[in-house]
Amino acid sequence: MRRVGMFSRAARSRPAVRRLGPAGTDWSPYERLDDAARAYFLHADVALDAIGGVLGRNKILGFTLERVVDLTETGTSVWQEAAVCDGRRLVLWHSEELVDDDAPGGTVLDSSVQVLPLSAIRHVGMRTLVGKDPAGRRVDRGVHLVLATATLHELSPVVGDAPEAPVTSARFRPEAFRFSKSLEDGGPGQIARLIEFGRLMGRRVPA
Repeated sequence: MRRVGMFSRAARSRPAVRRLGPAGTDWSPYERLDDAARAYFLHADVALDAIGGVLGRNKILGFTLERVVDLTETGTSVWQEAAVCDGRRLVLWHSEELVDDDAPGGTVLDSSVQVLPLSAIRHVGMRTLVGKDPAGRRVDRGVHLVLATATLHELSPVVGDAPEAPVTSARFRPEAFRFSKSLEDGGPGQIARLIEFGRLMGRRVPA
């Protein structure tokens, strides 16, 4: 689901990656974005400055955070992401470390922020993986959330069989943002927080 634009990675399935951070960096116990970001992100000050500059004094109703590391030919690339809802807008922030041989340390941080009015979101889809523990009690084992807009993301031609009509139609794919948590990737606390965020978005998106 690659899309052209500064948030292309937020809109496609990510490969399996190794979770960063020592024990104690779980953000799910923290209700305030400031506390959660400082516990979880490597560059919390950058994230909070970018998000705060957009939100101003507006109250945050819900958020979800993501942090992964990709293994590349040049080393490791840290991806950090936040999605924040203030009741009127969805604020998306992400950062990624880029190689820059001219910069001290050899890398720079690419920090981006995107703001969408909630009216731009046309579809909220959430799938929860539900299981049981050894005692037979319900356990949420994972959750996948999709927030799709009506903005054109990708238009793929559908090839026909007739030589005179090599392209018979086109497949439209809207811009979409995907979030997921599992017991292995985030744990039960972050699963619960993402479910909470998905329900908030479902309630707030205009009918």
